[in-house]
Amino acid sequence: MHPADSLKNLISGGEIVMAPGAPDPLTARLVEQAGFPAVYMTGFGATASHLGLPDLGLMSQTEMTTQARNMARVVTIPIIADADTGYGGPGNIQRTVQEYMQAGVAAIHLEDQQQPKRCGQLAGIRLIPAEENVRRLKCAIEARGTGKLQVIARTDALPASGAEEAIRRANIYRDAGVDLVFVDGIKTIRDIETVARHVEGPKVVSIVDGNETTDLTAAQLGEMGFQVIFYAVSTLFSAVRAVQDTLSVLRRDGTPKARQSAMVTYQEYSQSVGLNDFQSLDDRFG
Repeated sequence: MHPADSLKNLISGGEIVMAPGAPDPLTARLVEQAGFPAVYMTGFGATASHLGLPDLGLMSQTEMTTQARNMARVVTIPIIADADTGYGGPGNIQRTVQEYMQAGVAAIHLEDQQQPKRCGQLAGIRLIPAEENVRRLKCAIEARGTGKLQVIARTDALPASGAEEAIRRANIYRDAGVDLVFVDGIKTIRDIETVARHVEGPKVVSIVDGNETTDLTAAQLGEMGFQVIFYAVSTLFSAVRAVQDTLSVLRRDGTPKARQSAMVTYQEYSQSVGLNDFQSLDDRFG
């Protein structure tokens, strides 16, 4: 079954789709091995792992779709990918949609920021007119044609213009024919409740570590009416802390021994990356 069909079936079947963010293909593997039904290819994480820089629209379309292809090669669960603003005008949007479909992702989200765009949690976001973004979304839908790809409309109006405008845009984008809508930049439970009450149809919510929204469970968010939940930075922030702690111990002690219990073993790591499969190939054909 195509990943887009798998994602669609999960949503239509009433399952709450928890999609942890993965900054790289290795993390995507770990997400699948942990039993999650989908993985989120976050632009925030991709920029961190690929460039070591903040999420300020620095990744190109080619870099992002290459990241998507690399993830799709190593997981079987649906990938929901950040496609930023589509990387330009209608021709760029068309190519972006086609490239992500060829990469094998299940869904992409397109946002209504001006270039240069930035992370939805940051200040200084600038929006394009909602009517212009409707045309861009319709371009993406036409570019998809009969292909298998879910199109998610993301609005960053909440931090830029407030809840009323975010809700207005989300509902307009839904009426444009997208599959799901996504109000980004949520930082409070009150904002989640407002979006849940006033945005109709299938919708996405992003839970970002460091604010109070982490108090809500996936079951509670499902009861509010959300179908897909992104945990965009949880794995990335956990990995950064773990690496910092190990480096601190190594610098202090001159050996990583005190951190051994916090690490996977060589054998466990080899299992995670599928070493046995390649050894089997060598045994049969080498």
